[in-house]
Amino acid sequence: MTDRVWLKSYDKGVPADIDATIYPSLVALMEEAFQKYANRTAYSFMGKDISYAHTDKCSQAFAAYLQSLGLVKGDRVAIMMPNVPQYPMVVAGILRAGFIVVNVNPLYTPRELEHQLKDSGAKAIVIIENFATTLEKCISNTPVKNVVLCAMGDQLGFFNGLLTNFVVRKVRKMVPAFHLPGAVPFNRALAEGAKLSYQKPVIKPDDVAVLQYTGGTTGVSKGAVLLNRNLIANMLQNEAWNDPVMKQITAKEQMVSVCALPLYHIFAFTIGMMYSMRTGGKMILIPNPRDLGEVLKELSKHKVHSLPAVNTLFNGLANHPDFNKVDWSNLKNSLGGGTAVQGAVAKLWFEKTGCPICEGYGLSETSPSACANPVTSKEYTGTIGVPLPSTYIKLLDDDGVEVPIGQPGEIAIKGPQVMAGYWQRPDETAKVMTNDGYFKSGDVGIMDERGYFKIVDRKKDMILVSGFNVFPTELEDVMAQMPGIMECACVGMPDAKTGEAVKMVIVKKDPNLTEADVRAYCKENLTGYKQPKVVEFRTELPKTPVGKILRRELRNK
Repeated sequence: MTDRVWLKSYDKGVPADIDATIYPSLVALMEEAFQKYANRTAYSFMGKDISYAHTDKCSQAFAAYLQSLGLVKGDRVAIMMPNVPQYPMVVAGILRAGFIVVNVNPLYTPRELEHQLKDSGAKAIVIIENFATTLEKCISNTPVKNVVLCAMGDQLGFFNGLLTNFVVRKVRKMVPAFHLPGAVPFNRALAEGAKLSYQKPVIKPDDVAVLQYTGGTTGVSKGAVLLNRNLIANMLQNEAWNDPVMKQITAKEQMVSVCALPLYHIFAFTIGMMYSMRTGGKMILIPNPRDLGEVLKELSKHKVHSLPAVNTLFNGLANHPDFNKVDWSNLKNSLGGGTAVQGAVAKLWFEKTGCPICEGYGLSETSPSACANPVTSKEYTGTIGVPLPSTYIKLLDDDGVEVPIGQPGEIAIKGPQVMAGYWQRPDETAKVMTNDGYFKSGDVGIMDERGYFKIVDRKKDMILVSGFNVFPTELEDVMAQMPGIMECACVGMPDAKTGEAVKMVIVKKDPNLTEADVRAYCKENLTGYKQPKVVEFRTELPKTPVGKILRRELRNK
């Protein structure tokens, strides 16, 4: 769609295009923030404020430490942590050292973690001790040679840090026993790094910054290669898009945003962490968003301006008895992404806060934002909005030909935020990129005459659970290895809480196989959101004449 009819729907003052060349790298962006906002609070965590200056000092020491390990420019370093202050410090340290960030879901099973570490070729990992037992079970099968071990209280000061770690380890028993000989505690790595000289590398816009893993339609998780310029562009696109409401914050105030979405997810990484750095904001780090009472207790201590969240979090917060203990009058921007925002949730949120949920759309492959509803809109549109500045979207039929307005087609996206491809998988990259540079999303949409897009279907059999992609092929591959299963098929089913949930249909090989057996196996091999909500046993699966399982029929029953 080259004429960009959607530009007429933009909020006043939002430009048609952004200039992504203003920073040569994410490091330049971060170092500008460290200097410009040195005395400001960058992160608030468990009652402790951490300044930009402290983040700068720690990240540079960590960069020097990583360089001392013998890694070379372009080497990959994995991060496996929840939202703790060490996360942004480590991200900045990895990038400042000239290395590539590999974001890892801390809830992964050993099987899932092993695949990602092997596929990325990560030579080092920074992991919080709560999940060290997972790493212990697979590290010998991976290229990882260096482990840096974080604890929840590392950045809370001596007394509070000791107390927090004691409670986490001994009272709540949240750190299972592990054995990782040679692992270096995070604070020791910082102390060592502070004594070393940091060598500043030359980092260019086309250098890889992040490998963001996404579920694979082939059953294999793939790393979306995000360049420095991709992430800078998307951060600037979001800044331009949000400006009409964020400019209402007075010059004397500091923007305060909530980071309840996990930082390993690209939504929080770009629209939370990088956007907050660019604007000199304070980010409230929420390590466990499932504890809604604790989330609201924390938010009650702050003036909150921006809240990026998924539908389930908006819904859970709005229906919580402590919701009104938070002063929501300063909220300027509620960003909904990851999965569709339900109309009833959007209505309730607006009634309770006076701030509409601005729903957007994107993927790991687009850094992530591609579309959004205008931030000044007060009405729930039921659409994913319009393409962001510098973004082109067209809808394609099965032959790759653009369809007319009002006709459904596969959403194809072009813009400076689109990935360079999949890590070391040119075959998979070729399947999703068109000759003229559009990324084929696998989602089927319709565009109206104003340029608003609405998702109507999925081309691929992906299941979207609370904003996380679940690919049936991966789950079927894992389940097929379970003794006692002859055949299995996985489909999505509607779920009031998570949008969709996983349903696993199984044909037994062993007549004594039980649902409890299946669930125990799933718990061992699949992270929480991939585990089936429904397990169903059948004598046979519906198939085509050539033997292909008809997931469509399982979905309809």
